[in-house]
Amino acid sequence: MSIQRKIIASAILSIFSPFTASVWAQTSTVTVSANPLGKEESMQILSPTKILSGNELRSKIGSSLGETLGAELGVSASGFGAGASRPIIRGLEGPRVKILQNGMAVADVSSVSNDHAVASETASSQQIEILRGPAALLYGSGAIGGLVNVVDGRIPTTLSKQLSGEAEIKYGAVNQEKSASFFLDRSIDNIALHLDGNARDAGNYKIPGAANVDGSGEIRGTLPSSFSQEKSLGIGASLIQGWGHFGASLQRMEDKYGIPTDEHSFIDLRQTRFDIDGAVFQSFLVFDSLKLKLGATDYAHTEKMEDGTPATEFKNKTVETRLTASHTNWSGWEGSLGLHTENSSFSALAADTGRADTVPSTRSTSIAAFLLEQKKYQDFTASFGGRLENVERKPEAQFGEPARSFSLSSFSAGAMIPLSKDLEIVTSLSTAERAPSTEELYSRGPHESTLTFDIGNSQMRKETSRNLEFSLQKSSGLWHWKINTFVNRVRDYVYGQVDGVRVNEEGDVDPDGEFMQRHWKQANATIRGGEAEISYNQLGDGFSLRGFADTSRGTLERKGNLPLQAADRFGLDIGYRQNAWRGTLSILHAQKQDRLANSESFVTPAFTKVDLNVTYTHPYQYAQLTWFMQVRNLFDQDIRLATSILKETVPQPRRGLVLGLRANF
Repeated sequence: MSIQRKIIASAILSIFSPFTASVWAQTSTVTVSANPLGKEESMQILSPTKILSGNELRSKIGSSLGETLGAELGVSASGFGAGASRPIIRGLEGPRVKILQNGMAVADVSSVSNDHAVASETASSQQIEILRGPAALLYGSGAIGGLVNVVDGRIPTTLSKQLSGEAEIKYGAVNQEKSASFFLDRSIDNIALHLDGNARDAGNYKIPGAANVDGSGEIRGTLPSSFSQEKSLGIGASLIQGWGHFGASLQRMEDKYGIPTDEHSFIDLRQTRFDIDGAVFQSFLVFDSLKLKLGATDYAHTEKMEDGTPATEFKNKTVETRLTASHTNWSGWEGSLGLHTENSSFSALAADTGRADTVPSTRSTSIAAFLLEQKKYQDFTASFGGRLENVERKPEAQFGEPARSFSLSSFSAGAMIPLSKDLEIVTSLSTAERAPSTEELYSRGPHESTLTFDIGNSQMRKETSRNLEFSLQKSSGLWHWKINTFVNRVRDYVYGQVDGVRVNEEGDVDPDGEFMQRHWKQANATIRGGEAEISYNQLGDGFSLRGFADTSRGTLERKGNLPLQAADRFGLDIGYRQNAWRGTLSILHAQKQDRLANSESFVTPAFTKVDLNVTYTHPYQYAQLTWFMQVRNLFDQDIRLATSILKETVPQPRRGLVLGLRANF
């Protein structure tokens, strides 16, 4: 860390230090501080599919966003080692699943390739949302499959007269992980202040046997280049008045993690993020509130060889704005409409020469208008959403690639119809269009971490998805359950086809070449599937149960299966709460996955993963202390994720013990 950053950090801590001392000197118990649903602007989203918060979130947080969410209903993880794992929602991933931070795009390059980490840490997050349906479409064509929103409360929207927050330390035996995280909130008059940070240092993780699924090779016991080191610091402040709030935040994140391939390369990532958030909750014209968000990110990562030699430099600079006006009663309708803009500059250049050996420098601009409305009739609730968007991609002229412009429209309609007091039918129909991403259009070069030579197609058409979903659910009482079915037909689906041709780093055919040729192509696709979940007593003391199952099938028209499909899964969580004790035994079984694409040959074997989580909470002076113990992969299974491109050579960690202490005040 530079001297300048140390000085800034010291100044920030000096602001909070007197408040910290005074709080720990008090005699009354400070209650846990949390942001309830609906208090933050980023939470104003219709019908979230799943919200993780509180103890449930803390027990599931892993080293990546994909690991954290990988056991949720309809969600799997891409699994590229410990450092990079992105959520996959109902068989859709990458540029079809949007990752947000406090309602604004993370603006990293994780959608470009599975080896790229999500630049949003979850250790100090306060809530994570998984969303689909009408609301998801309002966040752009990158949410064609859904979105994940990480809420950290970095820009406060409420005043906290006393210091409140959370601090956690933990140790993981399977990879010698040592981590610490915290967030603090405090107000001075009408100024709310926030500080958060985390640091994690994890070594190469242990595996239950050989790295190669056939037992060959010398790698056993520990997986090389599976380390992960991350640190971040964020500050925020907000002026809060009766009319609303106006605030800003600044975050710096650095992450270094290994790529567990034979080359033992690693990625050195850094991002600086600045956000503005303002809201006026006063009536004007026909609206009840006006909200403004602005986000600016400066992201870069360098892919380095084992000896530290830089190979490829990825950069993405983005400025995003979102203006939303909301109303509560237009003849019974309530909803929001607004404008959304995004400007980004992306490149993937050779680190030594600056040549566009992977993806040329490209400027993308997007401007969109969106609308989301909902009305409750006597017997049912109806909602609909729409978004009109124009996306332009302009490579720098020196690279000789054509500029492209795409006009996109997305619409969705849904209804919830009660059948009885606690039984409902929910159905939705949507159509969404996506512009091909920069790498899908203009890639032409080697990608060291995935060992592919990617070849894009600058003449690609926009992708059009039509999705129909039907749900039956019981959402009150001790027993809750739901059954979902869906079918998604995608015209001009973009996919990467590996044709088995080996090439050198110049793209010339070479039987001994280091890279496998991969072409970005288009074909019509269909993804269909279903989900079921039943739960008992999820909030009360005593025993609780949760059982679930999910499946999805993806096919390309006359071209077989989609690659990297998730396995069919079912699971069971058995919990117990009594006084200070809380425990959960989680069982997840994944079936054999033999629905292979034409370019695949490995059938992923079935596995059963069992995790145990036990916590004990008690007051101590002015805080609530929670001691926790987690045992992951209790029966030491050799687990291979069907959604990982490294499944034949990279197993998941073996049985591991995690111990930690968390303080809420």
